[in-house]
Amino acid sequence: MNIAFVSSEALSSTQDESDLASQRAHLMAVARELGREHKVTIYARRNSDLDKPKVRVSQGVTLEHLTAGPAQDLPEDGVLPYISDLGDQLMHRWGQDRPDVIHAHSWTGGLAAIAGANGLNVPFTQTFSSEHPRDAKRVRLQRAIGRRASAVIAGCGDEESSLIRLGVPRRSISVIPRGVDVERFRRQGPASARGTRPRLLHVGPLTAEKGVHTAIRALEGIPDAELIIAGGPATSDLEHDADARRMMLLAKEIGVDDRITVLGHIPHSAVAKLMRSADVVVSLPQEAPAGVVVLEAMACGVPVIASAVGAHLDSVVDGVTGLLVPADRPAQTSRLTRELLADPTRRTALGFAGADRARSRYSWERISQELVHVYEVALSGSAR
Repeated sequence: MNIAFVSSEALSSTQDESDLASQRAHLMAVARELGREHKVTIYARRNSDLDKPKVRVSQGVTLEHLTAGPAQDLPEDGVLPYISDLGDQLMHRWGQDRPDVIHAHSWTGGLAAIAGANGLNVPFTQTFSSEHPRDAKRVRLQRAIGRRASAVIAGCGDEESSLIRLGVPRRSISVIPRGVDVERFRRQGPASARGTRPRLLHVGPLTAEKGVHTAIRALEGIPDAELIIAGGPATSDLEHDADARRMMLLAKEIGVDDRITVLGHIPHSAVAKLMRSADVVVSLPQEAPAGVVVLEAMACGVPVIASAVGAHLDSVVDGVTGLLVPADRPAQTSRLTRELLADPTRRTALGFAGADRARSRYSWERISQELVHVYEVALSGSAR
């Protein structure tokens, strides 16, 4: 197949830990996997003067930058005035190289794709960003895009429910989760150095809603354990970061600061090594549209304790591949962690089961196969 990905956002590499950055990484990983057997062209808005017009990403994958608006990062709403420009450029390109199927990422990407595909009779599939629309205009636009699309791809069951409430027909929705690199994240491999204390690990931003405060409060009830926190700005910038200061003030107030190590931002290539050094990975955000940290820990064979929200409800089979706990419940998190640390046999069983589930359900190969199936169904529908 000749597959066109459309993103109104730039895909420049970044150390950003936002959900948007995670979505960009997901798009690129899926494209590379699909490119093994198909032709994939990613059309993204140019956000830097350094962006080349066309870049070969990998086998079968090309990235084309479209000039629309200023060459800088813009919020999704900030892209709206330039949707017509994006659509015109897509129409020109697709007139010369007609894709078999279009897959738009984000609602503004969907608007641009619909404009560019006008009159082509090409099936159009849509992935929305994980952020729930709040203003009435965006709700109306996403509803219209969802009803126009041949298929809408949700990342988890919770997102599927949100799309149905938005007004997207249930029959149009396919649930295809985020994937994980099961070659990088695997049970076998090097582990970071550690001492004799039981080690808990939190990976992600340092804001309260991402669960790090809950992890710190839970540590109060887990004697002798250490908590390693990876995320936020670079180590040299931590003392100037407001979220890091609030986090450490909380740790001092409850008397656990001597058992916490804050690493700051670490490269993604180092996360697997760090995870394999932990006894338990805790991921306790109030919302988990993708649940990537949990998937990576599971793939590494490390037992997880995760908040019972979003994608975690799909990926973690409670008591089998990990443990679920209601969000913002430090006392319950403490109890579950103490029990798990005291039972190495159970930790091993959860780790093996988690790794098996990650490899069988969440590998990029599996995710790409499911996407291809959605594309083929959409193609068969447009041929009628």
